[in-house]
Amino acid sequence: MAAIKRFFQKRKLDVTFKRAGDGHRLKDESRSTPHTAMREPGRPVPRQETSTEARKAAEAALMRTQGQNPRKSAGVSQRAKMKQEMESEMRKQEQSIAVAEAARAGPAKVELDSAPVLSQILYSCPELGPAVLPKNEIENYIEEFLLKQIAEEPEMTSALMIHTLNKDKEKVRIGIETLVKILGNIIANPGEEKYRKIRLTTKAFSEKIEPLRGSDEFLQAAGFNMMSQLVNETEENFYVMDEGMAQDTERLNGLKEVLLAAEPIRPQLDRALKVYHPSQQASKFDIPNEFYNISPEEIKKEQQRRQDAVDKLGMLRTKAMRERDELRELRKYRFTLIRVRMPNGVLLQGTFKAQEKVSSLFSFVRENLAIDWIPFQLLSVGQKLEEADTFAEAGLVPAVVVTLTWDQALMADLKAQQGAGAEGAILKPEIMSLIETL
Repeated sequence: MAAIKRFFQKRKLDVTFKRAGDGHRLKDESRSTPHTAMREPGRPVPRQETSTEARKAAEAALMRTQGQNPRKSAGVSQRAKMKQEMESEMRKQEQSIAVAEAARAGPAKVELDSAPVLSQILYSCPELGPAVLPKNEIENYIEEFLLKQIAEEPEMTSALMIHTLNKDKEKVRIGIETLVKILGNIIANPGEEKYRKIRLTTKAFSEKIEPLRGSDEFLQAAGFNMMSQLVNETEENFYVMDEGMAQDTERLNGLKEVLLAAEPIRPQLDRALKVYHPSQQASKFDIPNEFYNISPEEIKKEQQRRQDAVDKLGMLRTKAMRERDELRELRKYRFTLIRVRMPNGVLLQGTFKAQEKVSSLFSFVRENLAIDWIPFQLLSVGQKLEEADTFAEAGLVPAVVVTLTWDQALMADLKAQQGAGAEGAILKPEIMSLIETL
């Protein structure tokens, strides 16, 4: 809506740009990291294979000794397979615990050639100004902005307050519908006093309007005034609009449109862009606790629950159970730290939400390239990343290094046309000016 855009253009605050905390560097190179902790252990030394005849004889002897028949043997084999699967999952759970506990332990001692610590997650709100702050501070910053504008732009600001300062979307929807209905009744019946009065003790008001932050400001902006009136010899409070205000139906229709068209002002995750020189330390990460949705204690409880299910019930895990476990796994992480290795070895780093699409990583890379129209692929462990997946679905959590590759045929044509200049700077000059050493 054009009016809302003009509102933001006129009202930007001059706020000092903030970034929280100094950089830290890691020292302990032997410490397990979230990226490396999830790798499979090294393959054991293979044992010498027994002959087919010897293996069959051993199996027959074992069956005779235990008095088993082939059907029972198949049951034992199935249980053994189940146990093997569960043991594999247990190992993964133990690795997850190690990752989470390492993150909660805090940064190691500073070392000059180690990766700086990402101290905390930061947010910005470009519509309001350049401030970059932690989540609770940026929310306070947005509220402060709105409160400062209420005197000058009461109608627009109060509508934005209702959408922005209330987290329960369903309650916001119901409250807005109720306010729109009140205004609609007044527009249709400006001379009827009963439509211009809102009794504060009614269930509709106390449950649908009163709990919404910004609703009082909106009603006052609409022209309602608080008054006390006698009802059955008891004094009660009402919001009342005088008839003169009610006759201005054009203004009330505009107010309805503003309330329906307004959208919440939401902080955006700051990418915390970093650029590093080529380094063998690229895979070393130190992840803040904010990256995790689940604590080590919760992981241990989940691990014990699964073990108890197998020990007590001896049950086989169904497909539905495995899918639930996979979904639970995806929800362990809130954010992820991605480093993109360029063809020249330079590392471009950004922070993303775990449930964001991988397409946002492609956009992040493209907007920082010196030539943004050249097709490229992003690879993780040699596999192409799919833009439609989330970072969690693609296994790119809580931190990972991916590799950028060009379309070789196109690069060859470009080099033939432009010569050595085609292999010049990959990232924009202003981005390269930020480069640091890991």
